[in-house]
Amino acid sequence: MTKSRKPNGSARPIKTKRDYAGASALAKRLAGQAERDSAAELRLQALLQEMDRFEEIEEEASADSPEEYDYPGPRRRWSDDGSDG
Repeated sequence: MTKSRKPNGSARPIKTKRDYAGASALAKRLAGQAERDSAAELRLQALLQEMDRFEEIEEEASADSPEEYDYPGPRRRWSDDGSDG
């Protein structure tokens, strides 16, 4: 049994892509409602702000990631150096 909560005008931080997908779905649902009260509007705005923050963090992280470099080989661990001791 789930409780229906009233929107309180705030949104929790988005930290993962799964959180982002859930926030995106909720934002679409809230945006599709014809009659929103002020709390729902504040919640929608808060969700959009958190989504923007997450996108900025993701863009910064992807700019620094090693995936940007064209290295076709497999990633190696230090333990894969070939010395059999």
